[in-house]
Amino acid sequence: MNHKPVLLNRSLSEWLSSLPVFLLLILTLVIGTGEMIHGQLLRMGEKLFGDPATGVQYFMLRADPAKPDCDPNADIEAELLKQTAVSSAPVSDIDSLFADDVVDPEAIRQSLITAKELCNDKVVAYSNLSKNITPELKAYRSMETAFFGLFHFGTENRSVILILMVAIAAVTTTLGLHHIALRPPTTRTDFKVYSIAMIVGNTLLLASSLNYWNLQINSGIPIEHPIINYLWVMLFSALIVISIKGLIKPPATATAGGSVGMAMLSIPLYAFMAMTSGFNFLFQTHYSGLAIYLGQMMELSGVFLNLALYIWVGMLLKQTRVVDLFLNIVRPWKFSPEVLTYIILLAAAIPTAYTGASGIFVIAAGAVIYKEVFASGARRQYALAATAMSGSLGVVLSPCLLVVVIAALNKEVTTSLLYGWGINVFLLSSTMFLIVSLIISKDKFRLEKPAIAMPQSARAFVPVSAYIVITLVVIGIYRFVLDTKMDEFTAPMILPFIMLAIVWFDKVRREPAADVAPEIQERRIGFEEGVRVATNDTIGHIGALIMLMALSVSVGGVIERSGLMDSIPHSFDNIYLAVTILVCLLVFVGMVMDPFGAVILVSATIAPVAYNNGIDPIHFWMIVLTAFEFGYLSPPVALNQLLTRQVVGEKEMDEADAEVRHKSFYWRFERWVLPLIVIAPVLLLVAYVPVFFYAK
Repeated sequence: MNHKPVLLNRSLSEWLSSLPVFLLLILTLVIGTGEMIHGQLLRMGEKLFGDPATGVQYFMLRADPAKPDCDPNADIEAELLKQTAVSSAPVSDIDSLFADDVVDPEAIRQSLITAKELCNDKVVAYSNLSKNITPELKAYRSMETAFFGLFHFGTENRSVILILMVAIAAVTTTLGLHHIALRPPTTRTDFKVYSIAMIVGNTLLLASSLNYWNLQINSGIPIEHPIINYLWVMLFSALIVISIKGLIKPPATATAGGSVGMAMLSIPLYAFMAMTSGFNFLFQTHYSGLAIYLGQMMELSGVFLNLALYIWVGMLLKQTRVVDLFLNIVRPWKFSPEVLTYIILLAAAIPTAYTGASGIFVIAAGAVIYKEVFASGARRQYALAATAMSGSLGVVLSPCLLVVVIAALNKEVTTSLLYGWGINVFLLSSTMFLIVSLIISKDKFRLEKPAIAMPQSARAFVPVSAYIVITLVVIGIYRFVLDTKMDEFTAPMILPFIMLAIVWFDKVRREPAADVAPEIQERRIGFEEGVRVATNDTIGHIGALIMLMALSVSVGGVIERSGLMDSIPHSFDNIYLAVTILVCLLVFVGMVMDPFGAVILVSATIAPVAYNNGIDPIHFWMIVLTAFEFGYLSPPVALNQLLTRQVVGEKEMDEADAEVRHKSFYWRFERWVLPLIVIAPVLLLVAYVPVFFYAK
């Protein structure tokens, strides 16, 4: 895609992808905040235009009243004579058999009086309503009803908005070669294997989508959103065309040579999942399988749209100095690398939870965290491990989107209970990290004198306080103006506004160029450009992450249809055996699937087995979340490790490997091993200790 300015200093990519996705993100915010805003508009309308004296309420004025067609001045006696005359008219002998009882003139009179009274009430109500329909009311209700129409349209078409956003992002991501893989393609062989895999994977997706579309047509049931089928077909067709072009003409930067074995590691994970799932369904003659499981993403469209907003929040955070300014508070204490990393992990858990716990925080702040830990004297491998873990420990904290999905799919648990126990799990895992780090540390514990460090930290806190005030102001506006508190359900809607306010403040108050380090010069741009750059980054991650999540659901479908879950006994001899088998199974699922897809699979297959064997639902889901933390950091996928590789860069990764190439196994693979030896004992403690207290 062309990145050179072509019109109004905007690239072709920004006109065709960034602007549409930005508008879709704003529309998603309007939809999400629409209900609370519309409620306030109705309340305001009631205060401005309601008339308690006459009983007129605003909802009665949202449309012009219909003029009554009755006569409030009707002559009762004349109408009574008319009706009794008709009733006393002669009838035939046959009709007389079915005639009613003798007509009661008094009953007819009373009925006419009641009708006249009702007519008078209608006329009075019409008059009162008409008096309140002023030009000001018409202007206000036009605005209110227009907003309601937009909000209602968006609510009814969430799935269309999602697939449109994903389609634009996926095309942009494919053009930019930004899909998530175990290693980026560099050689001509890499790009050939990459392109062939993309062609095969997307062809399977296209064929499945066409087959499913045909099944829908032949079913005779009207398709609710036929445009979704068009968009899927257009998306996969476009991805095939792009991949064919890439196969014919690899990038000019591709080097000669390369091996097929290494090239296999360059295949995008979503393409690999599409091929494995697609061929599996093909052999089962379940031709529409891929499309059906993609449809599950549409059923959870609200969750994935919230995830897109979280990604945007993470990229907006990347445009600010918030992380740097926070580290300025910590730097004066000159902590040892292990203690500094522990503090960073504690602080990073909150934004990790608030950005969906899908590695988004690693993307947003990973490069800064890596640099800071390494600058404190840590080994490169240790700094890489810390960076990867900074995006996973907060998965159990409020308002993590993953927990919201769990509570939505499982009525046995609530978000408040899960978050409450999640705090204990987080404290356990973070403390375990500190203990393990100190055990393997080669450096002595160090700490600057409080008399020296405290004043410097206090001065460094002053710039940070401005961002805290901005956050509190936005939250206060929602709380007192829109009567909406910030929680796990409203966070996806409130956080983007907080970050937009922070980005604006940050760009207005940016430091002089002379005081800014060269590596962050790229952030010295205006507010509009900062939001545009953040949106550009968001598109690539939406295309990469959400496509990976969508195909992860298909992998879950393969596992479900394989009968593997059915082979698990529904009842075990004792609860400890049940916990052991389920832990092993959950670790396997967490290692090969994205957590969102894994939650859907676990909810449908494994959770009932756990409940049936007496495992407490809250305890079970704590095991699941800890197992998913393990999966975030362990092969073969290790999503946060892959994202760390992206933000740190291949050059730094090569240097990290080179400096330990001559050392023993642990030091060579510390970035992989350290997270596992931290999370593994945590998983065992979370899995077995609670059983001692409630098992019979």
